[in-house]
Amino acid sequence: MVATVKIAVLGAQGVGKSAIVRQFLYNEFSEVCVPTTSRRVYLPAVVMNGHVHDLQIMDFPPITTFPVNTLQVGEWADACCRGLRSVHAYILVYDICCFDSFEYIKTIRQQILETRVIGTSETPIIIVGNKRDLQRGRVIPRWNVSNLVKKTWKCGYIECSAKYNWHILLLFSELLKSVGCARCKHVHTTIRFQGALRRNRCTIM
Repeated sequence: MVATVKIAVLGAQGVGKSAIVRQFLYNEFSEVCVPTTSRRVYLPAVVMNGHVHDLQIMDFPPITTFPVNTLQVGEWADACCRGLRSVHAYILVYDICCFDSFEYIKTIRQQILETRVIGTSETPIIIVGNKRDLQRGRVIPRWNVSNLVKKTWKCGYIECSAKYNWHILLLFSELLKSVGCARCKHVHTTIRFQGALRRNRCTIM
């Protein structure tokens, strides 16, 4: 497994992707929705099955298109997209109560596959349906989404609730497994923070 696992979190505005990150990092949730306008970089360390893993979690604002390359016309032309093409895994978040947000991650996923030619098949993509606590307002049946994502897209699929901290740890443990951590592939995987290790470091760019 790589020394530091770089993770990109993407999604349309209001889906709760930043809330997922903050719930994972700080075990907190705010009812106030503050739009993400710049890239935020978090550098936590986690312990899984007794082993420490450094993470670099990049929370990106909504992007119109995935950068086609790393040149001036691509990733580095927009500060908000820096580092987006070189991550080890993608978390694509949608709101289960918003059809447009699902269409957004559907488009972004396709663009990732089309532009990241080298190593794309080795870069895990996990689709996350947030706001499970509002499932009565669900716009697409869970089975339909799960079937599409797992069987057709060949991606991981998890539903969670950032508000109630439901399946947040599961999301990141599954992500670490998908990246290729051999020590993380046990049936009963446990994950916790190493409190002394860079938990609160955040860079905004």
